[in-house]
This record gives sequence, structure tokens and C-alpha cells, in this order.
Amino acid sequence: MTSALDEQTVVPAATWRAASAAHARRADALTAVRREAQAAGRKHAIEDFLYTYYPTRASHLRRWHPGPGLVLAGDAAGPGTGTGTGTGAPHAAWRWYRRVSGGVTLDVESFLAERGETVRYVRTLLAGTASRPGSFGCFGLHEWAMVYRDREAGRDHRHPLPLRLGHAGTDAVVESHPVRCSHFDAYRFFTPEARDRNALRPTRATQPTLEQPGCLHANMDLYKWCQKLGPAVPGDLLLDAFELAREIRYTDMAASPYDVSPYGVEPVAIETPEGKAEYVRRQRDFADRSATLRRRLLAVSSTLLSAAPPEPPPPPPPRY
Repeated sequence: MTSALDEQTVVPAATWRAASAAHARRADALTAVRREAQAAGRKHAIEDFLYTYYPTRASHLRRWHPGPGLVLAGDAAGPGTGTGTGTGAPHAAWRWYRRVSGGVTLDVESFLAERGETVRYVRTLLAGTASRPGSFGCFGLHEWAMVYRDREAGRDHRHPLPLRLGHAGTDAVVESHPVRCSHFDAYRFFTPEARDRNALRPTRATQPTLEQPGCLHANMDLYKWCQKLGPAVPGDLLLDAFELAREIRYTDMAASPYDVSPYGVEPVAIETPEGKAEYVRRQRDFADRSATLRRRLLAVSSTLLSAAPPEPPPPPPPRY
């Protein structure tokens, strides 16, 4: 049985070093706001989410990976740095890489031995999401449902920002709109009073059957799935997913009940017809862009699994 990884391509040292350096520069540009806030000891109610909910460091995003099936040429035993300025690829010292005669490559066999089930889950989830039509009528009410009736219950809301319409105005928006959230990792943060207002009851177990490509959080999560597949994901795909997740996060907060004007962000007032139209316009754009990233990530997972040994057939039923 042959796999997509039977033939490996050797990448010249000058080529991978240039790619690694360009990747680091792009990562630095994408993480500049977060790094500046951290250096000043400030919280950032919009950007921090990308590093806490999706736990990573800006320094990790600088690390370039070639993806499966590529050999980084050079002296595999020689010195190297995170941007590839030494004589050999620094990947030789990183987890899930191995030295080969031509250089350094991803050790797909050892990666699958430890992360094979994760790869299969991610492929199943992404394929299921891609197979469904997008839903574009939620208007971002998940963020509103997360603070619904907080003041009445004496709870602090999730972000240290004032509510744009106040507590009563926020509650009124939730009560005057149908709530149709399909994403478990948003729904689980709903206030107790808001959960029964949701048309669905998503759970972790039903996530692979409920995810749909119109959901902002499902599309942000493409970055999470890139993280889960770690060094198997090429650097450009990782940063493309991070960049899109960052854009979606700004829209998510612009359409939320919070006043995000301190960050220079104009609200998407989803309680108005104009705001609803703008939200759907952005939602459809994000869905189109996410579809491309989802296909690329599916291709990575399929390439990896093409090298996996076939799963054993289920045991025969017992004979009585």
C-alpha cells in the first residue's frame, strides 16, 4: 500500500531558511498588538482571547514548520536557530522530527503513534462541517447570552468592559431575538438563564454533527485544529488560520454587547436592521475564506493518515 508520503521532496537550505525568516516576520506583525500590551502590563479584551482560549505564545507562532513529506536540506547535525540561520535545520532538535540522509523531516510515524486519534477526530469534524450548509441567522447572540441577567444574579460579566446598551438593554435584546447557537464552546458559557432560550442543546459529544460553516466560532477554531496537529501543519496554513481567527475575533467583539470603542473598534449593532445586515455580510465572507482553509487542513490530515497502518477489522460477533 502506497501513501502520499512515499515520495519526499528535498527543500534547499536557502529556500527553507528564507521561508522560515519570512514566517517569523509575518508572525511578529500579527502578534504586535498582543506583545505591546503584554510589555506594558495591559490586558487586551479582544486579543488576549487568542492566546488564552487558544493557549499559545507569540513565540510559538514564529516557529515555521514545512509540513509532511518535505526534507529540509543541510547538515542535520549542525547548529541552527529558530529562524534557520545555522548550517542545519533547527527542527532536528524539535519534537516529532528525525534526521535522514538528506536533512531533517517530520517523523510522521512517531507523530501518528502519539496523535493519530487526534488527526482522525479533526478530519471527521472538518469533513462533517464542510458537508453542511452554513447558517447565517444567529447575529452573534452567543456573546449576549453569556451576560444575560448577570446583574440580577449578582455575577460579573466576562470582560472588564461596560455594556454598550447597559444591563437592561442587553437583556432586552436577548429576549426579543431567537437564540440559535450551534457551537458547544460558546453555548457552555451561556448564563443559566440563557441556556433554555437556545434552540439547540449542543454538547461535546454532538459537536462533530452540529458544527456548521457559518459559525464564527467554528471558523475561528480552524486555528485550534491547526494547533492540535502541531508540526504537521505547514507554517503558512497556521498563520493564515491565526490571521482569520484574529479578524473574526474583532468582529465577534464588535457585534457583542460590550463597548469596544476604547480599542478603536466600531460596533456592529446587531439590534438594528443595519447591524444585522453587516453581521451577515461579514459572516458570509468569513465562511467563504474558512472553506478554503478547511480544505487545506483536511488535505494535511488526509496526507498524514495515508501513512497510517490500516485499522484492524472489528472482531467477529461471538458465536453462541
